[in-house]
Amino acid sequence: MGCADPRRLPHGGPDPMNDARPVHRVRVDGFWMDRTEVTNSQFTAFVAATGYQTVAERTPRAEDFPDAPPENLVAGSVVFSPPDAAVPLDNHLRWWRYVHGADWRHPTGPGSSIDGREGEPVVQVAFEDAEAYAAWAGKRLPTEAEWEFAARGGLSGAAYPWGDEFSPAGRWMANTWQGRFPHDNTAADGYSGPAPVGRFPANAFGLHDMSGNVWEWCGDWYRPETYAETSRKGVPEKNPTGPSSSFDPQEPGQPKRVQRGGSCLCSESYCARYIVGTRGKGEVSSATNHIGFRCVKAP
Repeated sequence: MGCADPRRLPHGGPDPMNDARPVHRVRVDGFWMDRTEVTNSQFTAFVAATGYQTVAERTPRAEDFPDAPPENLVAGSVVFSPPDAAVPLDNHLRWWRYVHGADWRHPTGPGSSIDGREGEPVVQVAFEDAEAYAAWAGKRLPTEAEWEFAARGGLSGAAYPWGDEFSPAGRWMANTWQGRFPHDNTAADGYSGPAPVGRFPANAFGLHDMSGNVWEWCGDWYRPETYAETSRKGVPEKNPTGPSSSFDPQEPGQPKRVQRGGSCLCSESYCARYIVGTRGKGEVSSATNHIGFRCVKAP
């Protein structure tokens, strides 16, 4: 698990990815994983069967957001909103905003819809929403170790799920950002947002979109020192499930779970977490229009 400092790679990005080291071995038992990310069609069936309401569809409670003015306590979610021109990349609030009425049925706000997008990955799902779907389907979310084992497709140590070259023979292998982030997406790979699942080649295990498209929730709590703690044990840990609690020094009061795979918004100038050994994180009650999930189950 993990990766070396990717800044040496042609598309490795500017981040040393310190939380993805040291590279270490783990052992995982066999499991089945969904071939693709959960789609809008599949999530629609879940909601129809259960009446489930996602976090983004619920009105925020004043006690949870004591500093928020009452007019902002409206159901909604975070939406990528690119600026008109280049901006410094040191403040993500320049391209994210909270949109009233944004949810899984309306990924970018009330004027949007999933009609005609049934085959795209469901987005605007918080961690508990993904867990709820997985339980209904008789499955669960993958551990971070399971996710990385599956993503690698047997290519231990490779930079990407398909090998070490980002675009072999000029072929796009994943849905990522092309152009200058965050204002100019050329969509050279054919998609300016999430693509229908399975449009890009599968890895050797038959799994699609393990790099790019949408971030995927994992079951583990996020801590940057997890790999260091695991490697100190001296022997490969079997079926690791991550730490017992979360801590992110960048936002100490926000509990976060691991997210993996990067998304259609990952570029070599910002994020670059389409590299298979890298790690992401997300506050558990938050969702955006580039976060989804897939499930696993025991054999």
